[in-house]
Amino acid sequence: MDRILIVEDEDLERNFLQSLIETKIDEECLVWSCATGTQAVELAEKHRPNILFLDILIPEKDGLTVLKEVRTFLPDANVVIISAFSYAQQAIDLKVFKYLLKPVKPREIEEVVRHVVGQQEKAAETSSKTPINDGCEETIGFVREAVRFIQKNFREKLTLEMVSAHVYMNPQYFSRVFKKRIGVSYTDYVNNLRIQHACKLLETSDFPSYRISNECGFNDPSYFNRVFFKQMKTTPNKYRKLSHRQFS
Repeated sequence: MDRILIVEDEDLERNFLQSLIETKIDEECLVWSCATGTQAVELAEKHRPNILFLDILIPEKDGLTVLKEVRTFLPDANVVIISAFSYAQQAIDLKVFKYLLKPVKPREIEEVVRHVVGQQEKAAETSSKTPINDGCEETIGFVREAVRFIQKNFREKLTLEMVSAHVYMNPQYFSRVFKKRIGVSYTDYVNNLRIQHACKLLETSDFPSYRISNECGFNDPSYFNRVFFKQMKTTPNKYRKLSHRQFS
């Protein structure tokens, strides 16, 4: 399933792009959109899109800054720059898939998305000839079942071996195919779920940090703190204080 992120600060333009992609593109896909550079990086880290439509002149962080940051964790994402001005050379240096100057015609958007999807389908066909044949329905099925199992049990002690055993797969093979299908490693996927749950507990409860760590499936509070800081760019205690100020 393709995951598409649209970054555009003009409401009409952003809504137009999202509506066009959701209604005109036949392939199944998930679409997110935002208006600022900060939101763009956060959403890209969270959802791991494989296609980005990125405006250059956006608030907080400009598009090229966003692209540089995104490239550190999504080096293979297909990025389409949309701008009223030419930043072509910088875009080329950052491995942009396509550069479109505003105003963009609907046909151009459709062609770009279909081209990217077509390339990815060809890549999937090629990869199906390798030992990891994750293009078949059986492989998709066991990944979906693994995701359901993880989402149900992530608050408990849950190892890679336990999940791979649940779907009757070799742990090493499961790990490779899971990352290829989902876009992030097994560990990162589980930690993302746990940190999302931790944020909810920090916002809605008075539990101390060590209890929240345990409630979210982390056996080591110090490891919980490190993972939380890596994802949220702040500590659990500071996040709680900030969230309480926002909702007070």
